[in-house]
Amino acid sequence: MKFNFKDLFIYASIAAVSLGSAMAQDNRNLSSNATLDELINFALSNKIEVKQAKIDQEIAEREIASALSGWFPQINANGNLSHFIQLPTAYINGQNIAMGQKNTSSLTFQADQAIINPGLFQASKAAQFIRQQNTLNLENTKINTVVDVSKAYYDILTSEEQINIINENIARIQRQYTDANARYETGLVDKIDYKRAQISLNNANAQLKSALEIRKYKYDYLKTLLGLNPTDGLNLSFVGQDMEANVLLDTSELVQIANRVEYRQLKNLQDIQKLNTQYQKWNYLPRLSAFANYGLNYRNNAFADLYGNNFPQSSVGLTLSIPIFQGTKRVQEIRKSELQETRLEMDLENLENQIGAQYSAAMASYRANTIEWRNAKDNMDLSEEVYNTIKLQYDAGLKTYLELMTAETDLKTSQLNYLNSLYAVLASKLDIQKALGTVDINN
Repeated sequence: MKFNFKDLFIYASIAAVSLGSAMAQDNRNLSSNATLDELINFALSNKIEVKQAKIDQEIAEREIASALSGWFPQINANGNLSHFIQLPTAYINGQNIAMGQKNTSSLTFQADQAIINPGLFQASKAAQFIRQQNTLNLENTKINTVVDVSKAYYDILTSEEQINIINENIARIQRQYTDANARYETGLVDKIDYKRAQISLNNANAQLKSALEIRKYKYDYLKTLLGLNPTDGLNLSFVGQDMEANVLLDTSELVQIANRVEYRQLKNLQDIQKLNTQYQKWNYLPRLSAFANYGLNYRNNAFADLYGNNFPQSSVGLTLSIPIFQGTKRVQEIRKSELQETRLEMDLENLENQIGAQYSAAMASYRANTIEWRNAKDNMDLSEEVYNTIKLQYDAGLKTYLELMTAETDLKTSQLNYLNSLYAVLASKLDIQKALGTVDINN
């Protein structure tokens, strides 16, 4: 029987539709027969980690706004109410004279405006780096999402085709079992042949059940990547998905370290750390701010008449604070920040080495898997040819049933090996694209 992948894609699509239609539908804007591109787009909007990364961006904007709010005038109001049980006294011209009145109350409004403040200088300059940091975190999450969803989709496609192969295998064995049983009934052969066919049929049915259970898990795993609940329905479309056509990759492309989001994240941390070092140096600057206040003051010996008269006061001025000596704290903080800069430089060098090794490993895996895939493809074609030949010879009475079963097993094994090796090539190709920093997140 000719092994036709185009037919398998269609069968797989129909099987997926049948599986999904039996489930509850709550997949929001995902189409009824989702393609890989649709899955990726859906995941980039609905995966929990992506949503969290977007919320982190919003949180960062609030943190920036909060830090920069110090540049605005800070207005406060303070009030008090006091009753003197004993009035304070002052010694004047040889006499102790009571000062003030028993009941006092005040309400003061004060506005402060920062002019020179190292903390606010740092907040102003750090805003762009904090935004960049959260943007890069979101980009990294999206890259991982695209890779994970693509692998999960191809893994399900592989399972669907494996199930089709097993079903074809069951159909062949069923025909062989029927034929062997008929031969036994007519006395042409003993019962060994159809007993062997029964064993093969039982094993194939058990293998089918296992494959169906594994497929269910793979669908559930894909749902988690999409931000769906395991009880939600999910229908996939495999029509037009030629896995072989997606295998090829330009292996001559070199690693551009700046394309890797991890590298840009580390460079961003370096910029933030350099700014922190500058901030520690700014701590030698004085703090200067302006103020203006207006106060309402009330006093009276009789509490009932306390708020009868107001004695207001107001003032404006500048406040200057000069840090002179802090026990070498500023020196130590500057040195610590400079050491952290040096450490980040080493992290960057180490990351470059790791990316080079990661790319080398991904490329080696891709090439090795490609060799396995081509070999498996040749073996599959040969196994199919051998099976067809032995089947004709068996029908003519030239080959034994055992030889036919061996050919059948070899055919099924070579077909499954081919699918597994094809998936391995596609997965390693995605790993190379991730290592190169060329994963497309703008579907």
